Amino acid sequence: MLIHPMPDPIAFSLGPLHVRWYGLMYLLAFVQFIWVGRIRIKQPHIAAAGWKKEDLDDMLFYGVLGVVIGGRLGQVFFYDPSFYFHNPSQIIAVWNGGMSFHGGFLGVLLAMAWWGRKKGRKVMDIMDFIAPMVPLGYAAGRLGNFINAELPGRIADASLPWAMIWPNVDNLPRHPSPIYQMLVDGILLFIILWLFSRKPRPRMAVAGMFSLLYGCARFFTEYFRIPDYNVTFGGITISAGQMLSIPMVILGIILLVMAYRTPRYATSQ
Repeated sequence: MLIHPMPDPIAFSLGPLHVRWYGLMYLLAFVQFIWVGRIRIKQPHIAAAGWKKEDLDDMLFYGVLGVVIGGRLGQVFFYDPSFYFHNPSQIIAVWNGGMSFHGGFLGVLLAMAWWGRKKGRKVMDIMDFIAPMVPLGYAAGRLGNFINAELPGRIADASLPWAMIWPNVDNLPRHPSPIYQMLVDGILLFIILWLFSRKPRPRMAVAGMFSLLYGCARFFTEYFRIPDYNVTFGGITISAGQMLSIPMVILGIILLVMAYRTPRYATSQ
């Protein structure tokens, strides 16, 4: 059985400035966006659609706003509105962790729509382009959650080789759920989506595949994580994360059906 190492959340200090691991993981996410994006731009069908390195730089700025603002507001309204209502000063304390992927997803969608309107790009072409760059950034965020000893897993069988005691919770063996989500919702999803997007696909297909696969993966990995809270539909109890993932599954199916019913491909400006 393993024991969570409980590392210091502060990676290093520069005088009065404390740099936290959680923040470094977000920096890593943004760096990989540029790195993976530049590889994607070299793919013939992406280059033919007129995507350039300068577009990546612009989108990163808007994307950061969408991720940070949307992710934080999602955490506030989707997961713990009562706490933040009574502690409004904590809303801006993003360095302590607490970012909602589903909120960040909506924030990025709005930010990309804003950028696309300025640049004359269709929002679905933008989402098709950036979808493969998202999962590795998500994986970095989950690694940050693990370092912060956040999102502990449900109780696991003590015979499980990687069952882990979280000293900040109790002395029971638990699933390392942030690692599961990093591997499944992040890295595995990236591999599948990257392979799928290497060939020309109809408009909305790549974004639809991302939404469908992430929703399914997140629904599955939520079974290993202590739920923020549960909801019940028709006598079936699911976690908050699963509830928020169902619309992504539905959206993904709709986009894929639309994409392949009347296939249209992105063209350059």
